[in-house]
Amino acid sequence: MTLTQLNILNYRNIREAGLEFSPKLNCFVGLNGQGKTNILDAIYLLSFTKSAYTTQDSQNITHGEEMAMVQGNYSYNAGDPAAEDGQISVSCGLRKGVKKQFRKNKKDYKRLIEHIGLIPLVMVSPADHRLIDEGSDERRRFMDSVISQLDRQYLEALTAYTSLLKQRNALLKKYEDATIVAWDLFEVIEEQMIPYAEYIFASRERFVNQLIPYFEEVYNRLSGGAEEVSLKYISQLQDRDLREAYQRTRSRDIILGWTSQGVHKDELEMNLGEYPLKRVASQGQQKTFLLAMKLAQALYLSAQAAEGNRPRKPILLLDDIFDKLDSERVARIVSLVQSDDFGQIFITDTDRQHLTEIVNPDEGAKIFYVTKGEINE
Repeated sequence: MTLTQLNILNYRNIREAGLEFSPKLNCFVGLNGQGKTNILDAIYLLSFTKSAYTTQDSQNITHGEEMAMVQGNYSYNAGDPAAEDGQISVSCGLRKGVKKQFRKNKKDYKRLIEHIGLIPLVMVSPADHRLIDEGSDERRRFMDSVISQLDRQYLEALTAYTSLLKQRNALLKKYEDATIVAWDLFEVIEEQMIPYAEYIFASRERFVNQLIPYFEEVYNRLSGGAEEVSLKYISQLQDRDLREAYQRTRSRDIILGWTSQGVHKDELEMNLGEYPLKRVASQGQQKTFLLAMKLAQALYLSAQAAEGNRPRKPILLLDDIFDKLDSERVARIVSLVQSDDFGQIFITDTDRQHLTEIVNPDEGAKIFYVTKGEINE
């Protein structure tokens, strides 16, 4: 599927833009702080109903304005059941103090969750370094974002589990100084949590096992096969019965004030050789690792969609990916993303030379120059 046209009004520093895109490669060139990333964020918004960078919708409205609008027209592949005529329109309206309005073909969604997965998308950005630098919640969020694009039941299970977890944690704090504890209340919540936890665990385990071959192949192509890397999914549910674990740890959890057992403690280990990536990898190796994870995600989504009779290659957003990479790795990235394995691509960079190496005018690639929110082809 491809984004054929994007219209922006008062989104971050972009006051007004109407852009038509190439079905394969679209490049945005400009100095830092000019608005290149804001264009990608507007495209991200139309896939995930939210910004990639802030949870406050009002922060995406241009300073001094009361409202913002982002609207995109998409073309679907032949045989995709999502759009009978091969076309679809999606829009998001933001207004200060008012709930955002998200529409498909000019019809409001009853729940925004219904939109997730309709427009598959993968974004690679400097913010991905949080996957290495920060805690396991970032790596769980990565798994959840991928699986949710393919499985709405997973997203429903994750939402329900998170709500019940908050209830159990509130109950733990309630009985922090109590001499008598209503254990039956814990049992009621835990019995509801268990089936959701088991579904989340099974889905994450299956996803990681299926992602690994794509990841290893992409990393080898980007690095020239010079290094060994690995991903490993770690979960408490791999070696224990959750019902028994909840019962066994209730008293300790009351002391802690939080739930110590469950899929909210899952981890995705990232290793270079036999050691944690964070400890031994150079900046270039870390960036290659993250890029390989995201490109593998795109290949995984494409394969899963094809199996489900939904021929949709995800849109790929590449934000400032060349920094800290040597020329050989840059050349390998260019070669890889231009292959038929990937669909429509949007890329930003401050260096025109990088994009000159990528762009092939004969294939209809487009370059846009971005200056202070103004965009010119």
